[in-house]
Amino acid sequence: MKIISYNVNGIRAAINKGFLNWLKAASPDVICLQEIKALKEQLDLVVFEEAGYNHHYWFSAQKKGYSGVAVLSKNKPNHVEYGTGIESMDLEGRNLRVDFDNFSIMSLYLPSGTNIDRLEHKLEYMDMFQDYTNNLKKTIPNLIICGDYNICHEEIDIHNPKGLKNVSGFLPVEREWIGAFIDSGFIDSFRFINPEKQQYSWWSYRANARANNKGWRLDYAMVAKPLQENIKRAVILQDAVHSDHCPILLEIEH
Repeated sequence: MKIISYNVNGIRAAINKGFLNWLKAASPDVICLQEIKALKEQLDLVVFEEAGYNHHYWFSAQKKGYSGVAVLSKNKPNHVEYGTGIESMDLEGRNLRVDFDNFSIMSLYLPSGTNIDRLEHKLEYMDMFQDYTNNLKKTIPNLIICGDYNICHEEIDIHNPKGLKNVSGFLPVEREWIGAFIDSGFIDSFRFINPEKQQYSWWSYRANARANNKGWRLDYAMVAKPLQENIKRAVILQDAVHSDHCPILLEIEH
């Protein structure tokens, strides 16, 4: 099974930049989208069905043009879970899970900590999300959480670790959290397959960052430990340019 995760930074903008042709060519079984920035009723859903995704699920933020996640699937899941049931997390449309026979896939968009208020919200969200997944794994042990975590874990994951150590996304408290999250029973699939590879999934639009490869690895496909033997491939698809992020791909045996 081929799973892609992609922060599209606005699904309508990405479509205008050729996203649908790219999707047809990439042809994942499931694609998790983040930062869709649209309500379902603002989209022409037929175009996704024409691309081969008859099963598509959308969980938007209450605030228009902000946040939101989606999952598109070629096969119908057994169950779809919108949100977490935690109001402060669900207002911004950040979690959507689809359950299949052998595993469950979640699209996650973790908040960014762009200012003090948002950083506090992010840290609170991170703590609640850890508790939520701890409980979720009791009933769904085969969990794959794909998405934009808005955190670089190690120095290899960011282009300037010394200069950016006090910037949200690479703060010690955030790095510690994502390390503990992995230690709670997940595998960072890209790092598992590519232990030494320095590759990024997000670049600022400023200062020609992408052309100079001054990037951050913010996007992860975290795979629950019971599925470790099923991980076959994990790559970053840097050639896709519909967003300030690029997609990541996980191939898993099922």
